[in-house]
Amino acid sequence: MTEIERCAASTVVSHVRLDHLGVEFPIYQASARLLRKTLFQTAVGGLLGKAPESGRVLLHALQDVTLNIGSGERVALLGHNGAGKTTLLRTIAGIYHPTAGTIAVEGRCMPLFDIGLGLDAEATGYENILIRGLLMGLKRSEIEARVGDIAEFSDLGDFLDLPIRTYSSGMTLRLLFSIATSTEAEILLMDEWIGAGDQDFVSKADLRLRKLVDSAHILIFASHNQILLEKLCTRGIVLMGGRVVFDGPVGEAVAYYSGQK
Repeated sequence: MTEIERCAASTVVSHVRLDHLGVEFPIYQASARLLRKTLFQTAVGGLLGKAPESGRVLLHALQDVTLNIGSGERVALLGHNGAGKTTLLRTIAGIYHPTAGTIAVEGRCMPLFDIGLGLDAEATGYENILIRGLLMGLKRSEIEARVGDIAEFSDLGDFLDLPIRTYSSGMTLRLLFSIATSTEAEILLMDEWIGAGDQDFVSKADLRLRKLVDSAHILIFASHNQILLEKLCTRGIVLMGGRVVFDGPVGEAVAYYSGQK
């Protein structure tokens, strides 16, 4: 039976524990050709099969994943597209619920992905700060306390009083990045390094992101940039077909993954 335990109290030592965790998704519009196949490996990762009760096609995105990640750890997730990296991050963040096994997360998670979720093009920049903050799980008072810092860092000035639809793509990304990185995280979840906005904004955004990484109790970072992974992380986990196939020092994980390509 699936069990999810979460604790956001800052006094608790941050910890992520997964025990035989599985995540699967039903595929409702599968072709007849797929339905004739009971089990096979997809080209991009994950495992397709049929539910025994209904015959419905299922995508087994994660299978039998057991991990313990404690405070102070910097964990790199490696794997080809579809290997399960993003699914794992979203499950730890509470976006996806496991269909098998258990997960316990102690500490406040900050997912630095899907930062455009909930963006309202007709609302002003200031209104979108409130919307995004609420989606991040912040209280209104916490958001209001950060508005000044977000406005200053984004450097959008009077544009924050205008609808997002009037922004360029670079301006929109600057605002979203400023909101997403406005609070420190105990457990920082990243899916690729964020390159935010135009060239003038990149250097200070990079510095802010590195400070956020340094202050986090736990970093779990999925990326194809192996140089960056080895620079920021000490432990490496390689996923293949939704399963953990290697867990060890990051240099050895990179070598293992490179040998599997």
